[in-house]
Amino acid sequence: MNTNPGATRRLLTIITESVLETALTRDLEKLGAQGYTIVDARGKGHRGVREGGWEASGNIRLDVVCAEETARKIAAHVQQRYYDDYAMIVLLGEVEVLRPEKF
Repeated sequence: MNTNPGATRRLLTIITESVLETALTRDLEKLGAQGYTIVDARGKGHRGVREGGWEASGNIRLDVVCAEETARKIAAHVQQRYYDDYAMIVLLGEVEVLRPEKF
């Protein structure tokens, strides 16, 4: 069992239209993210219900665990580049990771 203390990182979550997946993953890599997780998402929000039954109308949830500076850089970029034209929310939170060398 690993008894090493964890380290603090930022969890950046982007929930947006699935059509942006390729562009966003390219942006993440250019902005310094070492990795990410993407899952299909559905729900209800300001722009109504997103069923996700048809790929073009679905949403994705993209999670990145990274350093504070990287998270802020990514958040600023997606706000500037995508907020005006796409349904998107960005969440930032603090998380403790048990293998900090991976982030």
